[in-house]
Amino acid sequence: MNQYYNQQGYQPYQARQGAAAPFQQGQGFFPGQQQQGFPQFPQQGVPAGPPAAAPQPMLPIEQSYIENILRLNKGKLVTVYATFEGNSQWNAKVFKGIIEAAGRDHVIISDPQTGMRFLIPMVPIDYFTFDEEIEYEYPFAGGAPNLGTYPPR
Repeated sequence: MNQYYNQQGYQPYQARQGAAAPFQQGQGFFPGQQQQGFPQFPQQGVPAGPPAAAPQPMLPIEQSYIENILRLNKGKLVTVYATFEGNSQWNAKVFKGIIEAAGRDHVIISDPQTGMRFLIPMVPIDYFTFDEEIEYEYPFAGGAPNLGTYPPR
């Protein structure tokens, strides 16, 4: 007799009547091989699982991630400190410029004096500094929800 575990909480339940068991107790995968069986539980009716909970709302699209904070501060002057390992010419580099755009894995800044634009991957970035106040509140209609009350995606 095989016992399987249901998804609601690991209580054992009986296999369907008439379902063929692929292995017998003590039989291994290969002929002649012995295998230790699972402990047997007393046969009982299957307890009903907890009622299905209503799906909870997911996090809003904007979250407190670095790229979102950088997007909120688009157009502001920022100093980016980055460390590049294994570079023989320079190990650390400082970039100063206006935030043009930010993605999950990069930030684009432009130097206002030279007009040069930098596409910097997030991986080597150590931290950012701003010379002015940082925008952090998300402009949601009706105020920002408490992000801690939503389950992760």
